[in-house]
Amino acid sequence: MTYAIVYSSKTGNTRLLAETLRDTLPADDCLYCGTPSDEALRAARIYVGFWTDKGTCDADTATFLSRLTTQEVFLFGTAGFGGAPEYFDKILSAARQNLPDSVTVCGSYMCQGKMPTAVRTRYEAMEDSPRRQMMLDNFDAALSHPDAADLTRLQNAVQNG
Repeated sequence: MTYAIVYSSKTGNTRLLAETLRDTLPADDCLYCGTPSDEALRAARIYVGFWTDKGTCDADTATFLSRLTTQEVFLFGTAGFGGAPEYFDKILSAARQNLPDSVTVCGSYMCQGKMPTAVRTRYEAMEDSPRRQMMLDNFDAALSHPDAADLTRLQNAVQNG
């Protein structure tokens, strides 16, 4: 089955997931790997990766998803906040809202991703509170992600999807 890997990556986290997919899937069947492009629309299955923006996929990904027709889609992404599967499910559900009804979602995967240092600086400037500390702790926990375990879970999700 022909496939394409399309991704939008602001900090490199989602690009790392896309590169892992490219290295995992059969190279001969790949029609396209890169940022959103009409070239990818020729594939029977499209792996679409995004970074999380305000609880859903970024705008470039949303636009691309809305242009799909009858392809199978595997959604994958990264989010600065992580740890709770319910949060990831909410993001994936919001991203799915951009898909036409004629598209079949054949799987999905989300993991935490590191954030830019400017985000930590913004958190540090907040008034001292338990919420501020939680945000700083999450920022620090995200620094190692996506890690090797995240990449392995992605590979497993694709092979089972």
